[in-house]
Amino acid sequence: MAKSMLIVSRHAPWGGLGAREALDIALAGGAFELPVGLLFLDDGVFQLLPGQRPAAVEQKDLAANLQALPLFGVEDLYVCRQSLRLRGLDGQPLALSATPLEGPELADLFDRYNLVITL
Repeated sequence: MAKSMLIVSRHAPWGGLGAREALDIALAGGAFELPVGLLFLDDGVFQLLPGQRPAAVEQKDLAANLQALPLFGVEDLYVCRQSLRLRGLDGQPLALSATPLEGPELADLFDRYNLVITL
């Protein structure tokens, strides 16, 4: 049985290296055909907003990395509904299609993966 990995991305795209590292790990796992899921939690939900202007805060754009996820086989994308709600983003259009989860659904998600990495 193949091992699986859930990556929990908790950082905003402009809040340091955490968001980029989470995407890099997801892409690397997908490249090696490892079953990978990616959960956007806490400020990580900001990565899913379209139309970001990272140059304004002297950061690199993560949009290309996000769009490459399905090309690397990373198609299991999830977002914490409560994180969206607490940040006033519930109902906002997202740059990627991600399944919203909350409460017991999140616990079930963690149970489905052999390895969980939080960044």
